[in-house]
Amino acid sequence: MISFSKLSVVSLLLSLFTLTGCLFHTHRVEQNPTIALKASTKPELLNYINSQASKIKSMQATVDIDTSVGGARKGKVTEYQQIRGYVLARKPAMLRMIGLLPIIRNTAFDMVSDGQEFKVSIPPKNRFVVGRNDLVTPNPQQPLENLRPQVIYDALLLREIDPQNETAVLENGVETVTLDKDRKYDEPDYVIDIIRTKDGDSWLSRKIVFSRLDLLPNRQLVYDESGTLVTDAHYSDYKDYNAVLFPSRIEIWRPEEEYKITLTMVKLSMNLALGNEKFALQQPPGAQVIHLDQNPITPNGGGSH
Repeated sequence: MISFSKLSVVSLLLSLFTLTGCLFHTHRVEQNPTIALKASTKPELLNYINSQASKIKSMQATVDIDTSVGGARKGKVTEYQQIRGYVLARKPAMLRMIGLLPIIRNTAFDMVSDGQEFKVSIPPKNRFVVGRNDLVTPNPQQPLENLRPQVIYDALLLREIDPQNETAVLENGVETVTLDKDRKYDEPDYVIDIIRTKDGDSWLSRKIVFSRLDLLPNRQLVYDESGTLVTDAHYSDYKDYNAVLFPSRIEIWRPEEEYKITLTMVKLSMNLALGNEKFALQQPPGAQVIHLDQNPITPNGGGSH
């Protein structure tokens, strides 16, 4: 009787796979030798997050808005025509975003949020939507109707880390960059994992990824309390705006609703005085009012609030 050790069996199998090379395919994964990586420490990265957050009190931007809907669940992706828009933000949580229809430049949508409640006016559909930011009523048939101003706000402005309720952990990460079908390389990065605690429970709230090329945040991942990834934001092409480094391109992906919004800065001003009137959105006369926290659709502006 012939007996084989485990090592002999493994060696035999590997030799068989080698002989039948059609069963596998090899591609190279290497470090890019042409890039010079920068080093940092956890205190330095946390200081960057907090100091940059403290520099921005408000912002007013003219933007180009690119939108797409769909993904693996739908089996297809639909891209919409780019439109021009405006974004106004003021801390601690005020945001207004206006999109204009192509060519004629009439208002396609106008939405505001004070951090607690939001309002969205959609003139082409004669609809006025109101609701609370903490309530989610997804509409899989119309993914863009799930868009909330607070999502834009949270992706636009990196929040300071709250030492009372949050703990930050440094992780040395690696991102695989694809050059072509057979060539990839690993690019090291730094990841700040932010653990949030509330009512005796803790969860991973955010991940902020720093590129080792320039030590600037190039990605933020936001999670809900169940651990689900709800927002994946990418930041690129940083520019100096009024002595504040800020990305001129922000891609916001919402994996649960499967929609993506990309904001490209055309003009951006920091820390202007933005009064409350800038964030006031009135219900248009005769608009169909939709209360997302109550569900009923009330025509002609009637109904309870």
